[in-house]
Amino acid sequence: MHDTHRTHGARLWTRLCFLALSTVFLGSLGTAMVAAQAKPSGKTVWDGVYTDAQAERATATFSSICSRCHTLGADGNRPLSGEKFWEGFTQKTVADLLAFVSKNMPNGQGGTLSAETYNDLVALILKTNGFPAGTTEVTPETVTGVQIIPKDGPGELPANTLVRIVGCLAPKSGSDWTLTNATEPERIDKTTVGPEDATRPLGSRTTPLKFVLSRLDQHVGKRMSVTGLTLGKGGVDGINVSTVNRVGETCP
Repeated sequence: MHDTHRTHGARLWTRLCFLALSTVFLGSLGTAMVAAQAKPSGKTVWDGVYTDAQAERATATFSSICSRCHTLGADGNRPLSGEKFWEGFTQKTVADLLAFVSKNMPNGQGGTLSAETYNDLVALILKTNGFPAGTTEVTPETVTGVQIIPKDGPGELPANTLVRIVGCLAPKSGSDWTLTNATEPERIDKTTVGPEDATRPLGSRTTPLKFVLSRLDQHVGKRMSVTGLTLGKGGVDGINVSTVNRVGETCP
């Protein structure tokens, strides 16, 4: 009898240990899966998309030409790093940055430098912002699709970013219209309707539409595409509206 109890206790202890180990393993697996899901798809600026040698080549050019209008630090005249950099390029790509620099620098003389010089200047800007160097130099081909995002993921767009959202127009409440089932703000360059706005999956946000100058009563309950500036980080306080367009007769 005593041996039977001892055997039963040993088996019970073994099962409890197995369950505990299984719980730890599954918990670790779940954490790993969440981390994998949070990791952005595609290459980012944290993967090393320029070389130190390339950034160094741009130093003389920046000192002699660019420093008249810009500083590499986060403060001073037209800074190219820090908060101003993130405001201008969060959730854009390095290809967008290269196109902007090539088109607009030097100030009033965009396009007057060689393509290689513009590539090197972008490498210097990336280095100044603390992104790691790699083994491949910046070229239009190598930076296509390379995302400019914080290290821990895309996050929310900064305040005063031009964006587009799509959602369902709710009845007016007080002085504001509201979009329900709204998508996350998408960074844009032009206040136009997106090619997929009529069919894209809607989201779960409720976003106030601020400073709307036109009457929207006839659009209540319809799918709308809205462009404007984010009020607060990620548009937490709403959208300062530029355009409102109906893109669907039913919603959601």
